[in-house]
Amino acid sequence: MLAVAAFAAIVLARLPASWVLGSTPAYACASIDGTVWSGSCTGLSVQQFSLGDLAWQLAPLRLLSGALAAHLVLENGPLSARGDLALAIGGRITLQNVTADVPLDPALIPRAPRQLRGRLHADLALARLEHGVVVDLKGRLEAHDLTQRTGQVTPIGSYAVSFPGGGAEPLGTLHDLGGPLAVQGTLRLRGDGGYVLEGLVAARPEAAPELVNSLPYLGSPDALGRRPFSFAGRL
Repeated sequence: MLAVAAFAAIVLARLPASWVLGSTPAYACASIDGTVWSGSCTGLSVQQFSLGDLAWQLAPLRLLSGALAAHLVLENGPLSARGDLALAIGGRITLQNVTADVPLDPALIPRAPRQLRGRLHADLALARLEHGVVVDLKGRLEAHDLTQRTGQVTPIGSYAVSFPGGGAEPLGTLHDLGGPLAVQGTLRLRGDGGYVLEGLVAARPEAAPELVNSLPYLGSPDALGRRPFSFAGRL
């Protein structure tokens, strides 16, 4: 029995990833190397969209607490990301020490506005999701070089939102990083999976006429020339 147990342990420790991970209609790998505990998927594509090369390092001891945890690195593709992921019983997902750079493209982010382009950067110490809803968030999200493409390309600027973590619903502070619009506001992630984005906006001298002409629709300006805005939707 000891010999059988030792043999099973060796097989599990050296189990090739290619035996477990195969191509499916949802994803495919050009090649799979390593073991299920430490391996890589070169040429990862999801729903026929190429993402790059994925490497993982599982944490076996976390299985004893009922969680599948791994350090993941995605690179050499249209987006790059690295961080620690834990999947727990009950649909709970925890992300830690995450950095990511993603182009704002509807092919990668289906809910992104189709007329909006730019680059997204994430630097998150912690993100917790339950049943697909973000319940805790600590870190910073940035959007760089945003442009609106509705017949012509209109620069919109760059922005950042910082989340302190904790609270009943994640609440982040929004501000611009320079550009044609001066923006201050908040972004609240609601418990029902929705969001509320609100604040104040004013055009800077370099703002395109299309932006300046659209601001009066937001309402009357305050003493500093800022107009209120409020948007709500679902992630």
